[in-house]
Amino acid sequence: MILLDENIIDSQRRILLKHRLRIRQIGHEVGRAGMSDSEIIPLLHRLPNSTLFTRDRDFYKPGLIHAHYCLVFLEVTKDEVAEYLLRFLHHAAFISQGKRNSKVIRVTPRGFTILAAHSPASSGMW
Repeated sequence: MILLDENIIDSQRRILLKHRLRIRQIGHEVGRAGMSDSEIIPLLHRLPNSTLFTRDRDFYKPGLIHAHYCLVFLEVTKDEVAEYLLRFLHHAAFISQGKRNSKVIRVTPRGFTILAAHSPASSGMW
């Protein structure tokens, strides 16, 4: 499941829907509006095999790595979210949920940094 944090603006959500991505957004289809960060992690535990995309830096922590989900911190402008989310999902390293699980990832215009269980941090370029 592709899950968007509620901090992803509607124009970016609409772009993703036009690309026929099956997405859900916190505060719309999942959870409730105004959920705190501490409420989102238990939600992810109830939604196994999901990837949360957020612009909230607080989700880029090694302590949040879990086998049943992936966290992606998009360190891009609010109007670039759809572009980098699509780029991320089409990258060979992240094309399936199985390749994404157990990772916390930071995405920037220059590339990405992966925090994974039992592995040192690694980086890649687009």
